[in-house]
Amino acid sequence: MKLTILITILFIEQIAFGQDNIHKIDSLLTSFYNNGNLNGNVLIAEKGKVVYKKSFGFSNETTKEKLNDNSIFELASVSKQFTAMAIVILKEKGKLNYEDKISKYIPELSDYPNITIRNLLNHTGGLPDYMEIMDTTFDKSKIATNKDIISTFAKLKPQVLFEPNTNWEYSNTGYALLASIIEKVTGMSYGEYLHKVIFKPLEMTNTFVYRRRFEPKKIDNYAYGYIFSDSLNKYILPDDLAESKIVVWLDGIVGDGTVNSTVIDLLKWDRALYTDKLISKESKNEIFTSAEINDKSKTDYGFGWFIEDNGVYGNIVNHTGGWPGYMTFIDRHIQNDYTIIVLLNYINNNTYIPVADLRRILYNIEPIKFIELKKEETEKFAGEYKNSNGKVVKLICENGTLYRTTDDGEKFELKAISTTKFQMMKYSPDIFYEFIIKDNKVEKYIMTQPELK
Repeated sequence: MKLTILITILFIEQIAFGQDNIHKIDSLLTSFYNNGNLNGNVLIAEKGKVVYKKSFGFSNETTKEKLNDNSIFELASVSKQFTAMAIVILKEKGKLNYEDKISKYIPELSDYPNITIRNLLNHTGGLPDYMEIMDTTFDKSKIATNKDIISTFAKLKPQVLFEPNTNWEYSNTGYALLASIIEKVTGMSYGEYLHKVIFKPLEMTNTFVYRRRFEPKKIDNYAYGYIFSDSLNKYILPDDLAESKIVVWLDGIVGDGTVNSTVIDLLKWDRALYTDKLISKESKNEIFTSAEINDKSKTDYGFGWFIEDNGVYGNIVNHTGGWPGYMTFIDRHIQNDYTIIVLLNYINNNTYIPVADLRRILYNIEPIKFIELKKEETEKFAGEYKNSNGKVVKLICENGTLYRTTDDGEKFELKAISTTKFQMMKYSPDIFYEFIIKDNKVEKYIMTQPELK
């Protein structure tokens, strides 16, 4: 990929935020851009004041149109917080209750009699993911809608992964069903209702529900999402790649995604969440409180937000989004009132959002310094280990690089800080692995997350 300087003017507003920090942030993100791993918009605010705002790269690969402050991105799962807010507003209006069974609004799902709206909001319902089920059962010559999810579950009756509120499992199904409940209760489309009660009151003029393939229309300043094709050695629309056709045949579904927005509008949203403009303080507290399951253990999810009680940075709520061609993130530091918003639209295998690095700069924490180890020094750490829960964790070494693997085949690089201590990359909060060596043999590792209380 040929990289040229395609960066718009850096907007800087000095308040308490130091020029040195701005330089560090810009240097970090520019290095990612120059390496071909960042194309998108970034906004950072302190107490609502923008301290860093910059566009990197293109919004359209064909026309080479550059991104700008008002470029509109698909938010993917960052959309879930708007779905949750709409449900909370309906609850405050007396139109529904969190403990209502979902079958009250979607009678086709009477085979799931114990799942409540609250379960859907905090991912404790146990419904399996519709994407996996429909991947093998849906006619992909059509574009699926929420009605197709409901009919698929009504017909196939897939078993729940667990009984409601006995466990936690992230569920796109739940948020799609919440959108259907919104439509049933209001008599409006999901997009119309969000516009009425959230986007219009907050003057989020460039935020809306948009399904580009299902309801095509021209959108000015639209940031098209691209993925890098290794075989073609170039960025292409995911529509053109067989393994990414999911963006086409699932494009009619709302609730778990399909909200589109800008960094400017998302900052308006962030500021509104510090006020009572949309909902009461009590309802906001519920949104930002970790759900509790039957055994009294806490999850790390509220209503549409991940909840992080961080030992270094205080209380944080955030959400990521990922969809072929897009990677999105909003990070709200409640106690210290920092906001990080990142919207990316060119995605390759090395693309990730350097959350941990940005946080360190904001809080004036020195960056971690890595060292290079010889291949034989790294290879000795490869193998299978048992973690504190008794689960087998596999570490592999490829070309002298150590990786932590996951059950679904994903790999996370472990970079050396010392001859025995490594940091897991592309993960937040920070995770460190320190290996214990006895009699010249690796005995075990100790995993730590110093940011977590």
